[in-house]
Amino acid sequence: MLRRQFLSLSSRSIRPRVATSVATRVVPNIPAVFYRVEHNVSASQASRSFSSSSTRAIAATSAVLGATAGAGAGANNFFALKAKDKNHKEVNMSDYADKVILVVNVASKCGFTSQYPELEQLYKDYKDRGLVVIGFPCNQFGNQQNTNNYFMSSLLLAEIQDFCKLNYGVTFPIMDKIDVNGEDEDAVYAFLKSQKSGMMGLTRIKWNFEKFLVGRDGTVFQRYASTTSPSSIAGDIEKLLGPV
Repeated sequence: MLRRQFLSLSSRSIRPRVATSVATRVVPNIPAVFYRVEHNVSASQASRSFSSSSTRAIAATSAVLGATAGAGAGANNFFALKAKDKNHKEVNMSDYADKVILVVNVASKCGFTSQYPELEQLYKDYKDRGLVVIGFPCNQFGNQQNTNNYFMSSLLLAEIQDFCKLNYGVTFPIMDKIDVNGEDEDAVYAFLKSQKSGMMGLTRIKWNFEKFLVGRDGTVFQRYASTTSPSSIAGDIEKLLGPV
């Protein structure tokens, strides 16, 4: 009788330890509540509970990330966006509605500043047919637009446009300096990048003088690398402008 009682007690005390050991090996990071002895949870049950909890956590994280995405990424039309001009005044892109827009992130000390004359020539050649070229100064690539928004006066912003005009004859609009990547990226660029990715499917702007061509309907028609000559995209501009 004593032997049977001892074996019975031993089997009851050993069984939960085995289940706990197995559960720990299978799902090592699950909360202890999944395999507490008094609930007598098996390894397979614990694994299923962990999987379900993980799925819910991933879904919740995705929802949060989606909700915190840039406002521009949620826009579906370029002409619904806003920007600031060189005097920090808000500009509605709807002011350019029904135009073909060429957007370029520019800098004053970049090796690609040689593209300014070509951009200006495109603007002169096609503005009467509905082309607008818009330059957005950016200092994220080698500090080649040497101004700082935190201490910038309207005069300094005006000097950017004066520099472009005096050195390259630029007459197309130059906007306020912005970020085109990162947490503080401008809504205009959040939208442009969401519409058209670059090489290898990457959305990040890689250098100064990348270009986006926007059609009259407010959607991005094409994205061009910094190395793409502005004059080489005249054919695409013609296509969007339509017949004379």
